[in-house]
Amino acid sequence: MSLLGLLVAFGGGIFGAAIGALPAFTFVGFLTMIGVAIQLAVAPEATDFFGIPFGAFGPHTGGFAAGVAAAAYAAKKGKLDSGRNIVTAGMGLNSPDVLLVGGIFGVVGYLIFWALTFVPSFGEGLAFSDLPAVGVVISAFIARFLWGTCGFCGKADPGRGFFHPTDATKWLAFQSSFAQIAVIGLGGGLLGGWLGVSYGVPGALLAFGIAASSLLFLTLGVLTPVSHHIMLPAALAGVASGSVVWGAVIGILSAFLGEFFARAFLCHGDTHVDPPACAIAVMTFVVNLLSFLGFWALVPLPV
Repeated sequence: MSLLGLLVAFGGGIFGAAIGALPAFTFVGFLTMIGVAIQLAVAPEATDFFGIPFGAFGPHTGGFAAGVAAAAYAAKKGKLDSGRNIVTAGMGLNSPDVLLVGGIFGVVGYLIFWALTFVPSFGEGLAFSDLPAVGVVISAFIARFLWGTCGFCGKADPGRGFFHPTDATKWLAFQSSFAQIAVIGLGGGLLGGWLGVSYGVPGALLAFGIAASSLLFLTLGVLTPVSHHIMLPAALAGVASGSVVWGAVIGILSAFLGEFFARAFLCHGDTHVDPPACAIAVMTFVVNLLSFLGFWALVPLPV
């Protein structure tokens, strides 16, 4: 906790709101890949750079979460079509108050992250969860209760089950069928698991960076899969277990968990609660807990 950190979070939050939540998140992906390149090619011990994509402009502070909150506020004020719109750049609304809300939520995210650091971990190198992901989720619910009207989960469409939304309300209609989720979970899990097995923690960061940066194409209208909640847990499982197969298993579970959270918190809501952040928070907890319990050594896989 520092005054400099608070000021940087405020400035980053303004910038995140100005360019939009999803575009801001793609920058996190690119910055992460740059950090990995520095770490692998120049100085393996140089990790300070990651204070940018996971600190000053992290998804929980000056980037994604700030943009999510700004969108919720803008929709409440009638300046944006929907609080779930995380693509539109807030700067284009010509409304400085929207940007200031982003700045405030950059600070909120900073404070949430600071508070989460006091939660006991599982042990050396094993945090209880992915703190930025947990911060994104908490920040999103704060914004929902401030400016949303749907409550915690929202309400199902008349005549439809809660977990059977229409295509119009789905998170990603092209990534919502059982087969699509299973296949992208398998593919992302194998790739992420391999990166984790081959390159350790830098490989896990690279898996996240590749998946996050690929969302640039989604902002441009290309139906790109959202897979960072698949590849990151899979890579962490690869690091912990040494097995690409375990990466695939975790990837598939993460893919379905992301869709579960989408239907639980997003599909019937009027603000954005991020399904990937929810899934990463849970699956990082699971992978670290299994590592703490020695599960990977008890159930080894040959590949």
